Amino acid sequence: MERRRVLGAGAVLGAALVVRPATAWAAEGPPAAVSEADLAAARALFAAGAYGRLGEVLPLLLAVADRSARQGPAGAARAAGVWVLASQLAVKQGRTAAAGTYAGLAGVAARRSGDVVVLAASARAAATPLRRTGRADEALQLLAEARAHLTAASRPTTAELDAAGMVALTASYTAAQAHLPALAEDFAAQAEETALRLAGRPHTGGRPRELSAGQCLLYRIGIHRLLGDVDTALAHARRLQAAHLPTAERRARAATDTARALLDAGDPAGAFAQLRLVELAAPGEARRPAVRTLTARIAEARPGLPGLDAYARRTASGAEATAR
Repeated sequence: MERRRVLGAGAVLGAALVVRPATAWAAEGPPAAVSEADLAAARALFAAGAYGRLGEVLPLLLAVADRSARQGPAGAARAAGVWVLASQLAVKQGRTAAAGTYAGLAGVAARRSGDVVVLAASARAAATPLRRTGRADEALQLLAEARAHLTAASRPTTAELDAAGMVALTASYTAAQAHLPALAEDFAAQAEETALRLAGRPHTGGRPRELSAGQCLLYRIGIHRLLGDVDTALAHARRLQAAHLPTAERRARAATDTARALLDAGDPAGAFAQLRLVELAAPGEARRPAVRTLTARIAEARPGLPGLDAYARRTASGAEATAR
C-alpha cells in the first residue's frame, strides 16, 4: 500500500491545508525521506501565516530531514528546504538561536545538494540570525557569495535570477540595519534591475516566483526606515499595492513595516490602522512577539486609542500564539 503522507493530500484551499495528525505518522512509521509534496505543503502553511499549524507538523519533517540529506543531491535539497523553513518559523517566533542552528544545518545540506538556488535560500535564512546577533558583516559576505554563484553563468535560469534578486534584497536590508546606506542602495538597485529582467520572462512552472516590483517596494519600506529616512519609506508604502503581493505572509509584512514607519513618523493612529491590516491578512502574524511589541509601542504612544486595547488582548492569545 502506498504510504500516506504526513501532510495528507496537500490540498491547499486558500489558507486551509489538510494535514494528517501526528498519531497517524507514529502508527505508520516515519517515511524514508522528505517528499517534495510534503515540503510544498509545509511551505504553503508558512505563506498563509498559519504558524501554529506549521509548528505542529514541522517536527515530523525535521525528524526525517537528516536521513533525507544523506540520500543524494535531491534529498539534500529537500532537507535544506525543511531546515530553511524551520529557521524562518523560528525567526517569526523570536527564537534567534534556534533560527541560526537550523540555518546552519540548511547550509550544510545545500552544499551537499550542489544547487545554487538552494544554497541561496540557506544564505538568506542565515542572514537574519546573523544580523540579529551583531554579525551583519558575516551575513553580507554569505549573501554576496550566494549571489555570485547565482550569476556566474552567462545566461542564468529564471530560478537563478529570482533567487539572485531575493538575495540582493536580503543583503540590502542587512546593509541598512548595519547603517551602510551606499551598500544598501546598491543591493536594492541590483534587485530592481533583476526584477525587470525577470518580468520579461515567461513563468515555466515550479515554485512561484518571489521577486517582483512589488517585492522590491516592500523591502524599500523597511530599508529606508532602518536608514532613518521615514519620508522615503512611506513614499514607497504609498506606491505599493499590497493586494498584489502573492501571499498572506507578504501582505502582513507590508502592513507591519508600514506601521513601524508611521509610528516613527509620529502617527500612532495610522500605525494601528496598519496593524488591523496585519491581522486581516494573517492573524498569526499579528500574534508574533515582534508585532505584539509594536502593538505595545503604539499603545504607549497613544493611550486610549479606540479599539487598540481589544486588539492587544485578541492578539496576545489564540492557537497561533502557542508556538513560540
